[in-house]
Amino acid sequence: MPRIPLDRIRNLGIIAHVDAGKTTLTERVLLYTGRIHAAGEVHDGTAHTDSHPLEQAKGITILAAAVTCDWRDHRVHLIDTPGHVDFTIEVERSLRVLDGAVVVLDGVAGVEPQTETVWRQADRHRVPRLVFVNKLDRAGADPARCLAELRTRLGATPVAITWPTYAGDALTGVVDLIALTHLAYDGTATPPVVTPLDAAALSDNLRSYRERLLEVAADHDDAILAAVLDGRPVDAAAIRAALRAATLAGHAVPVACGSAYRYVGLEPLLDAVVDLLPAPSDRPPVVGEDGATRAADRAAPLAALAFKVAFDDHGQTTFVRVYSGVLAKGMAVRTARAGRTVRVGRLVQLVAERRIEVDRLEAGEIGAVLATPLTGGDTLSDPARPITLEAITAPAPIVHVAIEPSTRDDRERLPLALQRMIAADPSLRVTTDADTGQTLLAGMGQLHLDIAVERLAGEHGVAVASGRPRVAYRSTLAGAATHTHRHVKQSGGPGQFAVVTIAIAPAPRDAGLVFTDQTRGGVVPRPFAAAVERGVRDAMADGLCGGHPVVDVTVALLDGETHAKDSSELAFQVAGRAAFHAAAAAAQPIVLEPVMRLEVTCADGDVGAVVGDVGRRRGAVLGLDVRGDARVVRAELPLAESFGYAGALSALTHGRGRFVLEPAGYAPVPPGARLHAA
Repeated sequence: MPRIPLDRIRNLGIIAHVDAGKTTLTERVLLYTGRIHAAGEVHDGTAHTDSHPLEQAKGITILAAAVTCDWRDHRVHLIDTPGHVDFTIEVERSLRVLDGAVVVLDGVAGVEPQTETVWRQADRHRVPRLVFVNKLDRAGADPARCLAELRTRLGATPVAITWPTYAGDALTGVVDLIALTHLAYDGTATPPVVTPLDAAALSDNLRSYRERLLEVAADHDDAILAAVLDGRPVDAAAIRAALRAATLAGHAVPVACGSAYRYVGLEPLLDAVVDLLPAPSDRPPVVGEDGATRAADRAAPLAALAFKVAFDDHGQTTFVRVYSGVLAKGMAVRTARAGRTVRVGRLVQLVAERRIEVDRLEAGEIGAVLATPLTGGDTLSDPARPITLEAITAPAPIVHVAIEPSTRDDRERLPLALQRMIAADPSLRVTTDADTGQTLLAGMGQLHLDIAVERLAGEHGVAVASGRPRVAYRSTLAGAATHTHRHVKQSGGPGQFAVVTIAIAPAPRDAGLVFTDQTRGGVVPRPFAAAVERGVRDAMADGLCGGHPVVDVTVALLDGETHAKDSSELAFQVAGRAAFHAAAAAAQPIVLEPVMRLEVTCADGDVGAVVGDVGRRRGAVLGLDVRGDARVVRAELPLAESFGYAGALSALTHGRGRFVLEPAGYAPVPPGARLHAA
């Protein structure tokens, strides 16, 4: 593929709630950019980016798919991400390496729960984005309500850049509010008929959106401000430049409208990607853990992040984003976390499952390395100028199942299969039940685990039987305590001696362990204090209240004693572990359970039944909203009470209700509530 200047590269992800139309939009983008000759359809199982058999069978995106295409002499690296909350790690690691994003909204449903989740993820990574309001060909679609929800639910500053037009109830085109043109479509991939518009002839509704657009542009361009105040026309190129500045600064979110399925509004959307989203050179330099920086410069030393690993019949494929320098076939690179030097094998750019061989990937590009043993989340750098970029953090799992190999051959193949699956999906975890010896597979939800079990059989040839899902409970402290522990051991050789006094108390949610050394005068040397912390972490992993791991505690090392000969790091680690166990038992330990955020969409007549069922499940209703002709019940309920909810809701709403569950955090288990057992 021909080389492209840095300022003409766009790395973006398509992110949204499940069923908003991301994959259909990606198919149309591939068609319009000439990568494919006919668009596949999700409902037919023919979408090019949903190439995995499970994706085709279930009609949902499970794995993020990377595609490379060109539009208006720009190279677009695009990642189509899953919309289901169980596969949030795919969105997280995609946003980690992307420069911009297109957030897709269902024009009927508006801002949905997973929309809020992916929006927060984009905020965390400071990714500029634009919005595409999709499915405006459907009854009940309301782009104005979508703009209002972007403001009220996401805190965004939306600016419409295109607006839909209708003939009766039929979506016929869009008005380009920047260029002041009307694009008329016939429902096929045929280019639209473009008609210039007179600003003075716009309807009141379109005039208000145009004025809002000029207002935002004027905030970033004094020439536009002067033209607006004087009543002079404003050049479209100047508006785009000013809106681009506002988008990159996070001051505005451009909003395009249309229907991907009906081929309406896609050219203006692709133009907006090129005109308004950042190039790699527009993004700040990446910063290593030691403070070293790398700007997007192809002449700089290599810095690349291996952000995803996949395995297939051909071996390992490692997705990489090159931030600086050049990654070339056959070159030696340093892997920061593995601490070794490897030689790069074949390099490819991807169009879903198709692979296009290349000799090099330059700064700003996304591609993949084949047949090279790399670790997901590792940094590849010049051995002479090493750098370690921040790793990708996977969320902690909230549910697990016991799995049992079906045959002896399956038992022998299972460890390697699980190792590969966890390398490919770090949000999966494997542990062993201390009481039963069973292998436990933990993940982000029941669908996540069901898919993982199916992938074990389909991709790795390992058949397993799985038990009922079990909740991943945690424990913490409701009170405080102080304890002194003496660890003294003499057995005929070198002894062990350590005395520690610790104070423990609850910490804020998601704080983990907050450990402080408050000793004075060197009574506990620093290496021994670090050993006490390791012992505390061991004790937290042991768990409380039935063995549930401990989270969110503060531990202060107050005092201690040492022996000139018998004290050691091991002795203080043992003492720290024992001291924590004893102190925690006196600090009112409690069990925490994962709580889910539930949003149910149903008919008005079914609201009472849905609300009553939430109450029976120990849930709390947070609010009732109106969305078109439907009603939306927002609630929180324990994960333990959500199993089997799909069937229950279908019975309550005569098959017409739909729901979304996503993690909301942890909360104490009420007294008398039964823990969910296998």
